[in-house]
Amino acid sequence: MLKIKTDNAKQTEELGRRIGESLTGGEIIAMTGDLGAGKTTITKSIAKGLDIDEYITSPTFTIVNEYEGRLKLFHFDVYRIGDIEEMYDMGYEEYFYSGGVCIIEWANLIEEILPEDTIRIEISTQDENKRQFIITGKGEKFNHIVKELS
Repeated sequence: MLKIKTDNAKQTEELGRRIGESLTGGEIIAMTGDLGAGKTTITKSIAKGLDIDEYITSPTFTIVNEYEGRLKLFHFDVYRIGDIEEMYDMGYEEYFYSGGVCIIEWANLIEEILPEDTIRIEISTQDENKRQFIITGKGEKFNHIVKELS
């Protein structure tokens, strides 16, 4: 488990960018946190680290948005899914096992279909600008980032 605290938006953006730079493809990142905790914000920064120039928006009504960069990014927001069958109907496995990077907001809602090697990021708000990130699963690949940001 890695615990990272950021004191401002710039530090949070730097964390996301460095995570994105360290991704090699095939990663599934499951994000959880309250509404407004910063799931989409950190996703935008991860996208920068993947050399994605497009504007990143939350796919609240479409469930998944695709972006091209150094690696393909599939950005899911499953907040509005009615049940897990919707994930099967959309063919989620094609995304998960495509070799791209999948980031899933509200991942706790689809926990039963997440692979064992999923990287989990739990975001909590400390105050208006401060965030705490708890990274578990295959998140040990980010150990060097934590050391650099400390």
